[in-house]
Amino acid sequence: MKNRYKSILALGAVGALALSGCAASTDEVPTVGNGNDDQKAITIAVFNGWDEGIATSELWKAILDEKGYTAELEYADVAPVFSGLSSGDYDFTLDVWAPSTHANFIKEYGADLTDLGSWNDEASLTIAVNEDAPIDSLTELAANADLFGNRIVGIEPGAGLTAAVTDKVIPTYGLEDMEFLTSSTAAMLTELTAATSAGENIVVTLWQPHWVYSSIGLKNLTDPEGTLGDAEGLHAYGKGTMEADYPQAAKWLSNFTMDLDQLGSLENAMFVEYDGNDFGPIVAKWIEDNQDYVDSLTS
Repeated sequence: MKNRYKSILALGAVGALALSGCAASTDEVPTVGNGNDDQKAITIAVFNGWDEGIATSELWKAILDEKGYTAELEYADVAPVFSGLSSGDYDFTLDVWAPSTHANFIKEYGADLTDLGSWNDEASLTIAVNEDAPIDSLTELAANADLFGNRIVGIEPGAGLTAAVTDKVIPTYGLEDMEFLTSSTAAMLTELTAATSAGENIVVTLWQPHWVYSSIGLKNLTDPEGTLGDAEGLHAYGKGTMEADYPQAAKWLSNFTMDLDQLGSLENAMFVEYDGNDFGPIVAKWIEDNQDYVDSLTS
């Protein structure tokens, strides 16, 4: 998996370059003959390290390419994705968590975006520990902080999950004396893998759906105060002119649904059974094995 983590960091750099001028806007691309009135070139923005978004973006890239589009994936952190969508540099993204996790970004940029709807309503933020950890609830963490090296390993500083932990989880459960480390999802997963392999306790910020739950023995600490919120929807969001520029694709995305079993199967194929970065053949095989479902997405 180490190569995969390195690739995520590299893709983040590519995404940053895209916002400084490398990502071409599709606003001036002429209409072409792809069987509808949509423009042909289409850019899908992908959050760095958010694997449910990577998986569904790769799936939709394959679908759109097969339908005559030229789909490009552009990786960036959460804030640049929202900014890029609002300016039209990106056409759509598939990994907006609503109503809570990305609420601040939706409030800031929502007037210039198009909510294409939720494709899954079972997403949740979590605080996870190794499955044999001696605690089961966030209420027990402060008293046992030393068993976890007095650390909570987080993801990106600008993530909605990070804000929820900082603003709600830590003060509610008296965790101010624990060090809350934030850097990247890739770094968190590296530490999680190393700790569990060594039989050590670790506490991390995570979310479901995520492939790591099927790869590593984990359990979620209960959150009796509800600091991480209820289940959320995973939404597709487009730029403000998405429905005008891509009426057919927007309709497909608005009707898109994918349950946790389907998403887990795709993530397992891409991130657990495969250790690489060329997802095209992996997704093509998954599509072949799930052809009726995939065909229904554009029927």
